[in-house]
Amino acid sequence: MKNVMSNKVAIALYVLPSLLLVLFLIYIPIALTGYYGLMDWDGVGQMKFIGLENYKELIHDKLFWESTWHSVLLALFSVLSLVGYLIVSLVLASKIKGANVFRKIYIIPMLMSSVAIAQLWIKIFDPMNGLINSLFMMLGVEDPPLWLADPNMALYSVFVPIVWQYAGFYIIIIYAALINVPQELIEAARIDGANAFQIAYKIKVPLISGVLKVLIILAVVGSLKYFDLIYVMTGGGPGHATEVMASYMYKEAFGKFNFGYGSAVGFGLLVISMGTTWVIQKLLNTNK
Repeated sequence: MKNVMSNKVAIALYVLPSLLLVLFLIYIPIALTGYYGLMDWDGVGQMKFIGLENYKELIHDKLFWESTWHSVLLALFSVLSLVGYLIVSLVLASKIKGANVFRKIYIIPMLMSSVAIAQLWIKIFDPMNGLINSLFMMLGVEDPPLWLADPNMALYSVFVPIVWQYAGFYIIIIYAALINVPQELIEAARIDGANAFQIAYKIKVPLISGVLKVLIILAVVGSLKYFDLIYVMTGGGPGHATEVMASYMYKEAFGKFNFGYGSAVGFGLLVISMGTTWVIQKLLNTNK
C-alpha cells in the first residue's frame, strides 16, 4: 500500500474513474445547459445560434422572477421549519417514553413517493370532501378556504406537504447529532443547576451547530430546485400562483418546446442556487 500511495501514476489511475463519472454526470450536463441557452431550439429540429438573446430575455422576464420569489419563499419556509424539527429532535433525544414510536412515525413520509404524497394532500385540501374543510364545516364555517384554488393561499398550502415530506429526514439527522453530545457535559450542567432549556440552548445546540449549518444549506438548495410535488398538486397554478423556477423551466422546455429558453432558465436556476449557497456559507462562517 505504501508503494501505491507513493506512485502518482497509480493514484491517478485509481482516481480517474470517479473523476470521469463526475465529469460526465455533472459538469458536462451543466456546460451543455449553458450552451443550449445560446440557441433557438425546439429540442428536435435544427439549432440556431442566437448568442445571449435567451439570457437577455430571462433578465426581463417577470414570470421568471415571480417564480424565483416563490422558490425563495419556499426556502425561507424550509429554514424556519428547521426550528420545529430541532425542537422535536430535542424532545425525542431526552429519552421520553415512546420516543422510538414517534421516530418511526416521522420517517413514514420519507417512504412515500412525491406523487403519492401529492395525491394524498390533494384529497386533504379538497374544498368539499377534504379532511380540513370537513372539520371546518362541522365547526359551522360556511365558506371554508379553497386551499389550492385560491391564488392567495395556494402557494402556502403546497408548502405544508413539502415540510411534512422532509420532516423525518431532518429530524433523524438532528437526533443523531444530539445523541452524540457527551453525557458528561449534560450531567455536569444538571449538577450546576441548569434546567432542560438551558442545557439545550447553551450546550446541545452549540455542539451540533455544524450539523445545523449543513442542514440550512440543504434546505435552501433543495427548496430552490424543488419541482415534483408542486407540479403534481397544482401544475404551477392557479394562474402562476405556485410557479417555482424548476416548474417554469419544465414548462418552457417541454411544454412549449422552447428548449433554448428553457435551458437558459435552468442555467439561471443553477447560478441563483450557487450564489445563494455561497452567500449562506459566508454568513454562517461570519457568525461562527
